[in-house]
Amino acid sequence: MRFGMPWPGADVAREAEAAGVEAFCTGEFVDHDAYTSLAEMVAGTERALVGPAIAYAFSRTPYAHATALRQLHAKAPGRLFVGLGAGAYRINRDWLGVPPDRPVDRIAETAEAVRAWLHAENGEQVCYSGEFYTIDADVRAPVLGRLDIPVLLAAFNKRMAKVSGRVADGVIGHGLFTGDWWNDVVRPAVEKGTTEAARSERPTEHGWIITAVDDTAPERAIADARRMIAFYLTVKTYDPFVAYHGWESHVARIRAAFNAGDNDAMAAAVTDDMVAAIAVCGTTTEAREALSRREGQLPRDVGYFAPPSYLVSRHRRAGYARSSLALIETVHTDA
Repeated sequence: MRFGMPWPGADVAREAEAAGVEAFCTGEFVDHDAYTSLAEMVAGTERALVGPAIAYAFSRTPYAHATALRQLHAKAPGRLFVGLGAGAYRINRDWLGVPPDRPVDRIAETAEAVRAWLHAENGEQVCYSGEFYTIDADVRAPVLGRLDIPVLLAAFNKRMAKVSGRVADGVIGHGLFTGDWWNDVVRPAVEKGTTEAARSERPTEHGWIITAVDDTAPERAIADARRMIAFYLTVKTYDPFVAYHGWESHVARIRAAFNAGDNDAMAAAVTDDMVAAIAVCGTTTEAREALSRREGQLPRDVGYFAPPSYLVSRHRRAGYARSSLALIETVHTDA
């Protein structure tokens, strides 16, 4: 597994890349744009793989995704990937103002249409015909040429994982993923999609891993990881994951506390077993032991050791990012 992290800013990134970090990713939200962040990542790195993980798939047309990647490819050839995420139902409906229905089918076409633009050759029509997108572009300017930029899909549940295997170059796992969820649910679904599409190569696996390491205040680091887990579990889309692990009663308490605005009760409802199955946290020694214990249960190709962000300041997140550099030797040894 290659060691990566969410974009920590240029100052930390220089230190991280020098220490052996091989990939950086970025998400997006109302206060940060995936491709603006990607431009910062391209400018602030020299060798690392960089890309969104994820960009909201439906907030832009396939054309807009592809043109941003084409422009940035000129500055970082061979280093880009794009991870697309369907986004939550309410985000699509209420924030983006786009149709929220059938996200699995829509994102499958989005991936294919983005790839049509990325693979477009000069002098050839750019064509794609589907249910949601129709492209028939005669681009006369000599600005195209095939770019083999990997297109990955964020997949949590079975249907999206299967589509990732069928149409994408890889899958991006959520920070909640346990080894059992990877092995028993996500990987079999990806493999099924790959088989149905008669594809010979295994799709790559990227994944976020909640990571909070602090030798001076390990209890606070663990508490931050608990709050991050609790915040994620307020999302009902993840109910199959909750039921699979038998965590329904814990999550019911988390959601009741969230609705009451009680962040301490949210964290308290996350058990030690849940933390051990999901996060890497505590002291450096404890984090290394967690990584060794979870060998074979993490993403196979790129793992992003992600500092908790829920109620965690930027300064503390930067500290967690720097502390996680001490895990690189463990990751490379276990790989």
